Amino acid sequence: MQFDIDQIGSANAYKLMSSTVLPRPIAWVVTLNDDGSTNAAPFSFFNCFSGAPPVIGIGIGPHPDRWKDTLSNIEARGEFVVNMVSDTLAEAMNITAIDFPAGWNELETAGLETLASARIGVPRIARSPVAYECRLQQVVDIQSTNRLVLGNVVAVHVDDAAVLDPQRCHIDSLKLNLIGRTQSPGGYVRITDTFNMPMRRFADWERDAASG
Repeated sequence: MQFDIDQIGSANAYKLMSSTVLPRPIAWVVTLNDDGSTNAAPFSFFNCFSGAPPVIGIGIGPHPDRWKDTLSNIEARGEFVVNMVSDTLAEAMNITAIDFPAGWNELETAGLETLASARIGVPRIARSPVAYECRLQQVVDIQSTNRLVLGNVVAVHVDDAAVLDPQRCHIDSLKLNLIGRTQSPGGYVRITDTFNMPMRRFADWERDAASG
């Protein structure tokens, strides 16, 4: 079935995107408010866009009556931490997704502790299996109420239990026990069912095709 975006409206377009682009990783973003207190919120319009240099992007949608605290804090300080969400942290992450009043300490409400970051002033979530310390590169206007935040990753923290070879940066991804988003409003998936396929070269493909 074909859906004409101009005909279905923005709310239905969001439903189509959020239920077909999946699984989507969750950016559990920690920022600092004006008074130095922490703010935390999850965003599932998120991914990495470059490996060298490492750049991640977060889509931040509208809030009914103000810019979202996450966006305001990132623009004000130019720093933020993206924490990944493990299965054991799912409920705590869900608590931080509540639309609390501005300035609310979501991490404290969810019973989460933080650790100091290595290269920026924003702390990271202590129990998160992966955390990316980021400096703001650019905010892209998608439309009047939506922004794409691009961040340069300056440090990465990975749970020791998932590190296979620190010198070669080999990670056992399954040991991170990450979850992702599926359809809205409450669909999630555990990243546990994986499979491998060999990398193919053109010369190998050409040889196999010729041999029938």
